[in-house]
Amino acid sequence: MGMPEHNVSRTMSTQHPDNVNNPFFSDSPELAGEDEIKEVFYTYSHIHSREQLWDCEGKEVDNFVIKKLLSKYEPYFSRHKLGKDVFLTLRVPNPSIEKSEAKILLETLESIPRNFDAAKLFYNEDIAPIFEIALPMTTDYRELVRIAEYYKHHVVGKQHHKLGDITIKEWIGHFKPETLRIIPLIETKENILNPEKIVENYIREEKIEDYQRVWLARSDPALNYGNLATVLMLKVSFQKLHELQKRVSIDILPILGCGSAPFRGNFKPTNIKNCVKGYPSVYTFTLQSAFKYDYNIKDVTNAVKFLNESKPSNPVDVDERRCTAIIEKLMKEYQKEVGLIVEFINNITPYVPSRRKRKLHIGLFGYSRSVGELKLPRAITFCAALYSYGLPPEILGLSVLDSKDIDYIKDIYANFDNDLRDSLQYLNENNLKIFPQEIIKKIEAAAKLVDYDTDEKHKKITSIILDDLKRKDYMQLSENIARAGFVRGFLG
Repeated sequence: MGMPEHNVSRTMSTQHPDNVNNPFFSDSPELAGEDEIKEVFYTYSHIHSREQLWDCEGKEVDNFVIKKLLSKYEPYFSRHKLGKDVFLTLRVPNPSIEKSEAKILLETLESIPRNFDAAKLFYNEDIAPIFEIALPMTTDYRELVRIAEYYKHHVVGKQHHKLGDITIKEWIGHFKPETLRIIPLIETKENILNPEKIVENYIREEKIEDYQRVWLARSDPALNYGNLATVLMLKVSFQKLHELQKRVSIDILPILGCGSAPFRGNFKPTNIKNCVKGYPSVYTFTLQSAFKYDYNIKDVTNAVKFLNESKPSNPVDVDERRCTAIIEKLMKEYQKEVGLIVEFINNITPYVPSRRKRKLHIGLFGYSRSVGELKLPRAITFCAALYSYGLPPEILGLSVLDSKDIDYIKDIYANFDNDLRDSLQYLNENNLKIFPQEIIKKIEAAAKLVDYDTDEKHKKITSIILDDLKRKDYMQLSENIARAGFVRGFLG
């Protein structure tokens, strides 16, 4: 079926710190404060992505982002209306999980009508510059309903309350927009495999009639369950969302949160067509920092142009039972293998250079929920650590697949060989000797699944990294981790 035209962007620039290069507009390797305002402008004006995600968790909340953008870049925003031509979407803390940040959610909701007023002054018309919020780690539709209802009744609704002789509206003025769109960001296996439980109930409860966006995570599930298991989960999920769309007769517009590392989606300017082919029903793809800053600007703008002009279609058909069986098998093995190397990962992560002045949203691993008792870093750091050893994280868990599994996987996952080649080029066999014997065998078995060429430059740097680590030369170590990232085109 053809999608009717919704004014929703095909790309969403995000603040994920997976880049190696500094953006040219920043003097510091760690992006912060005013640089993030510049980044929003750069996203719209240079890269031509129509949407920017603004994180309101884990940092000082900038409630004046709209005012700053409009005053700083007046000529641009006079021609491109915020809320109509370009969009700013907020990601807020989830009070069910991030207790210490819960009140930031309320502050953020309160700031929305004020941002509306700032835009109204600028444009002299009623366009909401912010009308959409993403809720991370959504596990229940009621979490979404609460936000929508709180906003309707307590942020906007209070304008009708009386204070002595007048209403708050007469005293303070109108509160707009009157409603918000809430996007669930779904990150756990149970919910990725059954997204309709959250989405369908929310649509019913809030009586949504035009479209609903649904954001599926790619990195945190890969960290929790393994890379290939995550790809298969997403295939099932997109199929289910498509069935839901037919059932409820409103458009479901999926967002996929992918990064440049193969482990986090292999979504980079030079691989864009493969990703669209792999996830044909995705409506919006995220452009994380490596995508924006670690590639030639020409490649970046061409990729965004391609995405902006392309149209989503039906998802890949999969056999859900068969996928679930393979997922379980892969997951178990992946988690076992991570257990064998967890101390190696944690030995090197303190030296992975940081790229944002914020603690990004904590992800499920704030609580290491699913990998038993293991304490692991965030996905970007996890990847950077393993690539720095010359052990591509994509191959963990693959040793359990039999030939029937592999045939089926290649059937529904056209990029399997391509993605595996992209990761195996960073395998440094000489470095494997430091790992337990049990894991070396598994890595060698997985490496036989495709023919690949080794990136010699990367291999050389990862050998030096291992020496730095043994010599405890931590200054050099950090620099070399970044150097290896330059070769790959992403940090983690």
